[in-house]
Amino acid sequence: MPSLTAYKNELDYSYAPGIFPSMECLTYRPEKTRRLLIHSSAAGRDGTDRLCALAEKHGIRVEEADRALARISGKENCYAAAVFSKFEDRPDPEKPHIVLHNPGDSGNIGTILRTALGLGIEDIALIRPCADLFDPKTVRASMGSLFRLRVKVYDRFEEYREAYPERALYPFMLDASVPLQEVVRTKPPLWTLIFGNEGRGLPAEFAAYGQAVRIESNDKVDSLNLAIAAGIGIYQFTIHNS
Repeated sequence: MPSLTAYKNELDYSYAPGIFPSMECLTYRPEKTRRLLIHSSAAGRDGTDRLCALAEKHGIRVEEADRALARISGKENCYAAAVFSKFEDRPDPEKPHIVLHNPGDSGNIGTILRTALGLGIEDIALIRPCADLFDPKTVRASMGSLFRLRVKVYDRFEEYREAYPERALYPFMLDASVPLQEVVRTKPPLWTLIFGNEGRGLPAEFAAYGQAVRIESNDKVDSLNLAIAAGIGIYQFTIHNS
């Protein structure tokens, strides 16, 4: 493998910066892990020792790489990073799905991945154009949840619909007629929650794709942050409405 550079979208690999994201990578995607980078100041730390033990178990090369870690993370206090090959998984047709349509912020995507996993949703679709799923900022924001999920990126929403034609769709839209708390969802698992871009939301035509849903709030804010809205929606559909 060539010398490591700052992340670029065109690379066929990426980085999981941080001890915990690296642990998730080595635990759940060891076959995709190419190297483990360790900071010299992290020697002897409990988390570092466990990472190195995992790397040894799976035959993964460990390197001391202070400068590379600084380039990768943009921070001086990044103590570890797993280098991994990019991957793609088809969402399970028998499970609930989350679709993110044109999300533009890496932090929002990572936070939604982490929230989805925490609430029991493991199947995610992203629709281009969107922020890079494998940007280290996304991976870190997900705290490594990415490595436990089945995620696929589609060029168009129609590709997703063609792949999963029988699903009940619930697009989240500000002008939807049905409040979230009044939605009677289909029996699991064949439902999909759809969330739009941070600034534009979903295109108007999505209202005709299924049961459009809105999250009600007072008039003091015009809308909720995407990651917050997705968290509320996922909670209602999984924990509260189970």
